[in-house]
Amino acid sequence: QVHLVESGGGLVQPGGSLRLSCAATGIFDINVMGWYRQAPGEERELVATSTRDGSTHYADSVKGRFTISRDNAKNTTYLQMNSLKPEDTAVYYCNADGYAVGKWYLSHYWGQGTQVTVSS
Repeated sequence: QVHLVESGGGLVQPGGSLRLSCAATGIFDINVMGWYRQAPGEERELVATSTRDGSTHYADSVKGRFTISRDNAKNTTYLQMNSLKPEDTAVYYCNADGYAVGKWYLSHYWGQGTQVTVSS
């Protein structure tokens, strides 16, 4: 059974910071881990991704403000969010690709999401 457990969401004032974390269990050989977000009435959009070898990708809207990092030994990814804006308000979802324990095929997995609200 694959689980992606997210934490770190909450309420923060504009200009503040939050750090999200996502720990994956029941999966191995993870290459890409990343974060997406979805605001009410909007499509889910890419925020940031990272590969095992350290390559990263960011949406233009968060570039320079957010930083994604990895701890491969713990199958965990982090998203450091600085200079938060009200438009960053959304549910943030963790994702990972890899192999579930006991399976031969590659799948993509999602966390349940964590709410980030930026408001004064």
